[in-house]
Amino acid sequence: MESCKRYPLLVLLGPTGVGKTGLSLKIARRMKFEIISADSMQIYRGMDIGTAKVSNEDRKVVRHHMIDIIEPDDDFSVADYKTLVDKLIPEIVKRGTRPMLVGGTGLYIKSVMRGFLFPEMKINKKLRSQLFQEAEDKGNIYIHNKLKEIDPELADKLHPNDLRRVIRGIEVYEETGKTTSYFKKKQTETPDRYKSLKIGLHRERSELYKRINQRVDKMIEDGLIEEVERLLEDGFKISGTALQGLGYKEIISYLKGEYDLAEAVRVLKRDTRHYAKRQLTWFRRDKSIKWINLSLLDSEEVLKEIINYINESELFF
Repeated sequence: MESCKRYPLLVLLGPTGVGKTGLSLKIARRMKFEIISADSMQIYRGMDIGTAKVSNEDRKVVRHHMIDIIEPDDDFSVADYKTLVDKLIPEIVKRGTRPMLVGGTGLYIKSVMRGFLFPEMKINKKLRSQLFQEAEDKGNIYIHNKLKEIDPELADKLHPNDLRRVIRGIEVYEETGKTTSYFKKKQTETPDRYKSLKIGLHRERSELYKRINQRVDKMIEDGLIEEVERLLEDGFKISGTALQGLGYKEIISYLKGEYDLAEAVRVLKRDTRHYAKRQLTWFRRDKSIKWINLSLLDSEEVLKEIINYINESELFF
C-alpha cells in the first residue's frame, strides 16, 4: 500500500452530466495526462450511447483506460477495478505521462484512494440470478423488503429501484454472514494511498438538471433504443448487472411494453437526476476535494483554475 505514495494522481470527479469528459480532455491535451475512467458502466463493450463514452476520435488523441474492457455479461467487482488501476498508474508514470482518474462512481474512486475495504468474495451467480428473477416475478419492493430484514440501515439508504445495490446487499450477507453496514462501520478514515489532488465539478442544480434532460434526449436521438435492442439480440440477459444499469433498464421496460416511449424518457430523466444528487452527497463527505462551480466560470477560466491548482500542488514536479 505504502508504495503507492510514490505515484501522483489527479482525480477529477463530479455528478453525471456535469461536464467531466470535455474538461478532462482539455486538461489531458494541455498537460500530458492519460485518463483512467472511474465509471462502473463504461467498462462494458457495446454499451456506448447509454454510458456517454468518450468518442473513438478523442481516444485516439488522448489515451484512455478502463473503458470497453469486458462484455456486458462478464463478472467484475470493485476489487477487480482497484487491482487493474493499481497496475496502470505506475505504467503511466513510467511512460513519462501523468495519470488522471476521471468519473462519477464513488466506490471505484474510493477503492483506488483508500484501498478496497470490503471482503473480496466470489460472485454467487446462482443467488444473483435467483434474486433478479424474484424481482421480475414479484417486484423490486419484495426484494427491497428482503434486504430490510437483513440490513435495515442499508435498506433505508437505497431506493427499491436501485436493484443492483439492493441485491448486492443481500449477496454480501449471504456470502459473509455480515451486513454491508457492518463492513462500512469497520472502515476507518485511512489516508489516501496516492499523492493526489482531488477536484470536484458541480453546477447550479437547475443548470445540471437541464443538462441531464438534454443529454437523455440526445441519447434517444443518437440511437439508445437501437443499442439496447442490439444488446438483447446478442443474447445478453435483462437481469444482468450491465442491463440493469441506468439508461438501459428504462429502455428495456419500454421494449417490454411496460412504458410508452415518453414515459420511459421521463423516468430515465428523473432517475438520472436522482443519481446525480446521490453522487454529490457521496462526494461531499470528502473534505479534501477542491470544488469548482462550472456555472460561475467559462470553460477557459475553469481550465486555467485547474491548471493553477495542479501547479500549486507541485504534485507532478
